[in-house]
Amino acid sequence: MVSSETLKQFYQKWYHLQNMAVIAVGDFPETKGVVELIRTHFGHKTSMPDLPPIPHFPVPSHEEPRFSYFVEPEAAGSSVMISYKMQAGQLKTIKDYRDMLVESMFEKALNQRFFKISKRKDPPYFSCSAATDYLVRQSKAYMTTSYCKEKGTLEALESMLTEVARVRLHGFSEREISLVRALLLSSIESAYLERDQMESTNLRNEYVQHFIHDKPVIGIEYEAQLQKTFLPHISASEVSKYAEKLWTSCSCVIKIVEPQASAKIDDLKKVVMKINKLEKERSITPWDDEDVPDEIVNSKPNAGSILHRLEYSNIGATELILSNGMRVCYKCTDFSDDEVLFLGFSYGGLSELPKSKYFSSLMGSRIAGEVGMFGHRPSVLMDMLAGKRVGVDVDVGKYMRTFHGYCSPLYLETALQLVYQLFTTDVTPVEEVVKRVMQVEKEAVLAQERDPFTAFTNRVIEINYGNSYFFKPIRISNLRKVDPLKACEYFNSCFKDPSTFSVVIVGNIDTTVALPLILQYLGGIPKPPEPIFHSKSDYIKELHFAYPTTIAREVVHSPMVEAQCGVHICIPIELKKGTMVEEIQHIEFLKKLLDNKILQLLRFKHGQIYDASVYDFLDGYLPCIATDVRGDISIYFSCDPKIASKLVDLALDEILRLQEEGPSDQDVSTILEIEQRAHENGLQENGYWLERILYSYQSRIYSGDVGTSFKILDEGRSKVRESLTPLTMQLALQRIVPFKNQHTVVILKPQSSWFKWLGSISQWTPHGRDAKILAGIAGFTALALAFRRYSHRS
Repeated sequence: MVSSETLKQFYQKWYHLQNMAVIAVGDFPETKGVVELIRTHFGHKTSMPDLPPIPHFPVPSHEEPRFSYFVEPEAAGSSVMISYKMQAGQLKTIKDYRDMLVESMFEKALNQRFFKISKRKDPPYFSCSAATDYLVRQSKAYMTTSYCKEKGTLEALESMLTEVARVRLHGFSEREISLVRALLLSSIESAYLERDQMESTNLRNEYVQHFIHDKPVIGIEYEAQLQKTFLPHISASEVSKYAEKLWTSCSCVIKIVEPQASAKIDDLKKVVMKINKLEKERSITPWDDEDVPDEIVNSKPNAGSILHRLEYSNIGATELILSNGMRVCYKCTDFSDDEVLFLGFSYGGLSELPKSKYFSSLMGSRIAGEVGMFGHRPSVLMDMLAGKRVGVDVDVGKYMRTFHGYCSPLYLETALQLVYQLFTTDVTPVEEVVKRVMQVEKEAVLAQERDPFTAFTNRVIEINYGNSYFFKPIRISNLRKVDPLKACEYFNSCFKDPSTFSVVIVGNIDTTVALPLILQYLGGIPKPPEPIFHSKSDYIKELHFAYPTTIAREVVHSPMVEAQCGVHICIPIELKKGTMVEEIQHIEFLKKLLDNKILQLLRFKHGQIYDASVYDFLDGYLPCIATDVRGDISIYFSCDPKIASKLVDLALDEILRLQEEGPSDQDVSTILEIEQRAHENGLQENGYWLERILYSYQSRIYSGDVGTSFKILDEGRSKVRESLTPLTMQLALQRIVPFKNQHTVVILKPQSSWFKWLGSISQWTPHGRDAKILAGIAGFTALALAFRRYSHRS
């Protein structure tokens, strides 16, 4: 622990004007006024005349590799890290910039190999990556880090060392380097296209790095010119030579972290000696790369047609109904020259499934992703998409199935081809892939069980949502029941019928180019002869779970290496279906109010927490559910275990005070300003518009006209904003958040002895008016739950 006096001395020694800079970046009408403001506020200040020199900390080199081995019971998994310390070069000349490009190309080429190895049969690790990090101003470390199965660290270490040795012996192929070159050129091209739309924070960060690390601010135009000049002439052999800096005799440190000891330092040394010997004997074979098809779509589909076209002037969007039944709504913007965002959704998801099919279906996306849901294995698809700014992913949720992604306008065709492949590919389980996926999932479950927060999170879920299997964590026993064939069959059914999907596309869209592509790849998706999912949301099965109807409080004691404490307060809420639009808006404002007030109280007034989070969960805000909407508002913060109960009381007292007295005028004006600023910024962002249009489609008030739905929601926001006063916020808090008779509190604390633990139960005191809670019942419940958790572990 660092004393307050030490921190004060550090501040007094180093925080002086000569060591500081003021950087201002923004949409200023003119810069002269900004400069004058800086002079006004800082120009008259002075520092001490004789400042201490800024010290330099050289990192000594060493020829013999060093080894570090940690057994960490709470580790998320087993990991291996190899670092090579080296001198950090300065970026001063054109040659320095070219050398930096060579290093970047080496890093990306090596990472591509690591990724492909992780996708092989019985891979040595689940993931592995290389990166550079600065240790001190003059020194940096080139690090490769892998995450592997338990007792698999030696195998992972051997594979990592082997791959670097393979590069030294045989180098990268020209094909590998051409893919890396395409990645870098694509990245700089995107930055160049959006050079006039750069976020102020990004430009500010460049100047900060210039001041702190003396990095040059090159400017995107000149940097793009440098890369386009240099990259075509950097050869595979030149990139491969960088591996000469990564010998184990070059200040190498090997670190292993495991939750349970399975290796020894001598074992690590033997692996290093083995690979060095194989390399010396040239016994490591060259890299064998995969064949990569030229086209994502083998046979391009026949284009569909437009059955209906509707213009929505209030959104600035156009809606198409295609001949296969798919609904497509697009909005052209000029916010980002190199960005198009899209999302397609269809009602029907995991809530439809009985428990017997749930866990297999839940794993469908994971297995399909590794087998190749877009018609190609992930390692092959990575090469096919090299240099193309595009990405597509899927999600199967409780009530909806979605595909979503982004692309550059230049690669819209590639993005839509991936969507077409998603709907036309029948994924079938591959034994080695399924084995790898299940091993990763098993390791994730074991890692969660080691995490002291898992018992806490599980108890929060159990108390608030009951025994619903949808909310329960996955266990090893659940994984054993997964049927890979049924998992793939379910996934295939999720993305098969285009007539049930609505797609929203927002961004820099040239309709003369985009419309033919939309008709060919979205309109060309064949419609199955029989419906697979219900096309209407009215048939969707609602998840069944029940909030506790009284007040529940509980302390979860979990074994942990270092004492930690987390607090979760959950308040069930219910929104009446007749006033849904306004009530949703009220919740957004109430969250901001509670977030501000609890942070002010617990951090700034009492100084006992660093941060607090207030968030909501609303289940059933969909057209398919015609009843009132259930949900909750949750508050989370971490603190000292000794004062957790006291802080809970303070937080609940603050909510009670707000309900009885209401917020201040300043509280309301602050919240309105924050919301308005976020809204104004959002109006210049593609993601914000995408979300609002989707929200209009998915709202209960949607009845076929998205423009009307959008208008009602927008008017609802304005209506609540205009009526927001301390009184209306107080009434909304009383109406929506009836916490006095219904809420839960769960606190995570370190596990202590039985006698201390039982004694801690007596420390619980009724909060405010909760006098009906009996300490004896609380103690009995806590003890019963402890035995239950113990029996589960056994």
